[in-house]
Amino acid sequence: MFRSVSTNRYIRLLPRLVPLLAVLALLAACGQTAAGAVAPPQERTIYMAAIEPKGGTTVDKEPFPAQSLPPGGGYGLKAPDDTGRWQVETYRFDPGTVVVNEGDTVTLEIVGINGKEHPITLEGYGLSTVLKRGEVQRLTFLADKPGIFRIMCDTHKPSMEAALVVLKR
Repeated sequence: MFRSVSTNRYIRLLPRLVPLLAVLALLAACGQTAAGAVAPPQERTIYMAAIEPKGGTTVDKEPFPAQSLPPGGGYGLKAPDDTGRWQVETYRFDPGTVVVNEGDTVTLEIVGINGKEHPITLEGYGLSTVLKRGEVQRLTFLADKPGIFRIMCDTHKPSMEAALVVLKR
């Protein structure tokens, strides 16, 4: 098949354009344009879940760990039962990182999946609530200060913690 000279030139330019398009997409995602203009504040709802990943096996397949887990309420290691089955678990927020722009009105909508209850605190914003299994709690606030702020469960420290990243506008 015959291609014109101009088509070949565009095909050769394509590898150079891909990185530029990626940078433009990243800037747009962060609320900025290529010219440096900042997108206006938005209303954002972030959907999160309080989850408890678990894993287990039997001692005939894998030995029970000799080393204990760090102290605190965020981890659990259950010794082998009478069948030789043992289990490890932890509590987490999913997602573990939330990114918004300064000036955005943010609602964290968090559903309790595992764990009877989670007393949750959003550092730096003076917000707290108690999340219960099968319920949804909403924390709404103006992201008026840039920085990294912890979203944490006071019962399941240190593992049940997420990061709120507020980008400077």
